[in-house]
Amino acid sequence: MDYIIFYNKNGKPIAYLSERDNETIYLFDGTAVAYIYDDCVYTFKGRHIGWYEKGWIYDNNGYCVFFTQNASNGPTKPVRQITPVRSSTRVKPIKGVKSIKPARPIKRLSWISNSDDFFD
Repeated sequence: MDYIIFYNKNGKPIAYLSERDNETIYLFDGTAVAYIYDDCVYTFKGRHIGWYEKGWIYDNNGYCVFFTQNASNGPTKPVRQITPVRSSTRVKPIKGVKSIKPARPIKRLSWISNSDDFFD
């Protein structure tokens, strides 16, 4: 497999990390929505939206948003659903200036209430 899948709290595959560049997060329709820099998750406009650690994406309040198959040290992971077919990747947007990284919050062992607009 040349990508890592991110699942939401219901086990639904939402996005994937390209292992080719090991930083870009794509939706399954091929849209590049975010990227990982060090342990931070940024939108392409440069907004800091979370943290990536041990297979988990946490929001800026410390809530779990997404998990990978090998994620550890988080809340109980649900059963993973079937992964959709990936579309061809679209051209990545140009990265904006990164916002200042906020202080790292205390990690919570609970899920964000709604992850649908996390990458917006």
